[in-house]
Amino acid sequence: MSTRPTLARKLGLFDASMIVMGGIVGSGIFMNPYVVARAVHTPMLILGAWIAGGFVAIGGAFIYAELAARLPDVGGQYAYIREAYHPSVAFLYGWGLLLVTQTGGMAAVSITFAKYMLVLTGAHWPDWIVAAVALGILTIINCLGVKQGSATQSLLMLLKIAAIAALVFCGAFLVHTTFPVWPRPDVARPPSAGIIGEPFSFGLLSSFGAAMIPVLFAYGGWQTSCFIAGEIREPRKNLPRGLLIGVSGVIVLYVSVSYVCLRTLGAVGLAATETPASTVMQLALGTTGVKLIALGIAISTLGFLSQSILTAPRVYFAMAEDGLFFRSVARIHPRTRVPVVAILLQSVWTIIITLSGRYEQILNYVVSMDFIFFGLSATTLFVFRRRGIGDNNGYRVPGHPFTTALFVAVCWLVVANTIYRYPSNSLIGMAILAAGVPVYFFWSRKRKAA
Repeated sequence: MSTRPTLARKLGLFDASMIVMGGIVGSGIFMNPYVVARAVHTPMLILGAWIAGGFVAIGGAFIYAELAARLPDVGGQYAYIREAYHPSVAFLYGWGLLLVTQTGGMAAVSITFAKYMLVLTGAHWPDWIVAAVALGILTIINCLGVKQGSATQSLLMLLKIAAIAALVFCGAFLVHTTFPVWPRPDVARPPSAGIIGEPFSFGLLSSFGAAMIPVLFAYGGWQTSCFIAGEIREPRKNLPRGLLIGVSGVIVLYVSVSYVCLRTLGAVGLAATETPASTVMQLALGTTGVKLIALGIAISTLGFLSQSILTAPRVYFAMAEDGLFFRSVARIHPRTRVPVVAILLQSVWTIIITLSGRYEQILNYVVSMDFIFFGLSATTLFVFRRRGIGDNNGYRVPGHPFTTALFVAVCWLVVANTIYRYPSNSLIGMAILAAGVPVYFFWSRKRKAA
């Protein structure tokens, strides 16, 4: 009698760390610094926003590290919400992830990749063809096995690190006209301005909060590494370590890029350009620098797509395993031992969204949805500790419950801000979630009947 194939635990600490970093670093860090500079206007406030975002990210990594140690199940956030609250809530998370959150983001990133590749190659193909081909190739690689998918993702992540390191090096050593980042003692400032360069006020606090929104989005994505817990060796040890190593590495990269942009362009110059990384490289190496950073951004977007195809399908697989989705989605290939149908399902739907040209509109709907579940997943730690789920003498979040509550509050402040600023988009996002309720009851009833 043949046994049903299972997911293979083939990934170690290095793979986990690269997956964490790959889920965070996309194209945002090459562009987002200007958005922050338009919200706050002094170098110390701009740099402070990226440092503060790093503290929030590492706080979240600590929380998810304990969750991963307590419940190293495939599906990550889906599994945490299911065990802490109810399968219906977990289903809505997976529903939104497949329908719009993950696939809409991937569609937008694939088009970004295509546009940069077309500029670099001088080709005249439609961007959707390049995007679809890239998605198809990465899908095939990930269907060959988790080790092949992870190796590809790790290679692309190392190339991303090289691209960012090159940007930092060129901005620090090859641009000779620079601007001061730290406050200069010989420049007169109002006594109330202090080190931040502006007097403290409610308006300043509001502006800093607005600056934090793009920063927090740029730091997001590390939680997707938990999706693949079922394929990591010694997940109670390697996944928490990978989370902390990966997020710490990204903080170093992001703060370095922010510093170099400020040093090279100044706060005013940074706010004036929508392509700060390209501007820095142009000052350093001219046209060659612009082409090099365009290649770096293309690689970065491709790496993000690779990580997304590697990780997110495990959520749909977990849903199907629970009887809340098509049983075929839970099928594991007997030779490659990966959820091939789940991988194909996500990629096909992403390509459909790409062809529709509605990915940017879809992204507007999912901002509040994403952070609702981000914060909700963190609250499961309170439930796990109270119930003793996965209780052990191993990893624990420092400062809990205060640090955990602060992280949840930050996530839901982002949600509140998004609803306040974009009420119609947020309402559509909530409607998409609500549409999943009858679908859950359909699958739940079907599971009971079986």
